Amino acid sequence: MSQDKTPIAIHAHQAPTRTKPSNYPEPFASRMGGRVKRPLGDLFGLANFGVNLTRLAPGAVSALRHAHTLQDEFVYVLEGHPTLVTDAGDTPLHPGMCAGFKAGTGDGHQLVNRTGEDVVYLEIGDRTAGDSGSYPDDDLRAVSVEGQWRFTHKDGTPY
Repeated sequence: MSQDKTPIAIHAHQAPTRTKPSNYPEPFASRMGGRVKRPLGDLFGLANFGVNLTRLAPGAVSALRHAHTLQDEFVYVLEGHPTLVTDAGDTPLHPGMCAGFKAGTGDGHQLVNRTGEDVVYLEIGDRTAGDSGSYPDDDLRAVSVEGQWRFTHKDGTPY
């Protein structure tokens, strides 16, 4: 490690897991059971983009199906066979496959593990200020305020 305690390099699977499993309010947070994230970008002090090593147990989902207005996202499958769910339908993925989600398209996306084995993937996204998220399948909206997500119902009332 360097003098400021930031590591130079690590084995990704040994990185600490996220302390809070989900930022979503209930009843949505409990739907994130079986998802474990290791925030690799934060570990190295990266400020412009985030990188997570994420593991989905059988039956788990990556997130609620969502779309960002300003932030691009990218996933790369390392292990397992998740299903990518978008407005176009279901797309089976396998190790070595990747997918990208351009900001502003409104195309909601999520990964779902419908198999009996764990799925492991890298997720990369930028941290553009002022982003917001829409959730086509749920009564939820998100707005990033000073780097923190604020959640409301679609009509604007708070949770």
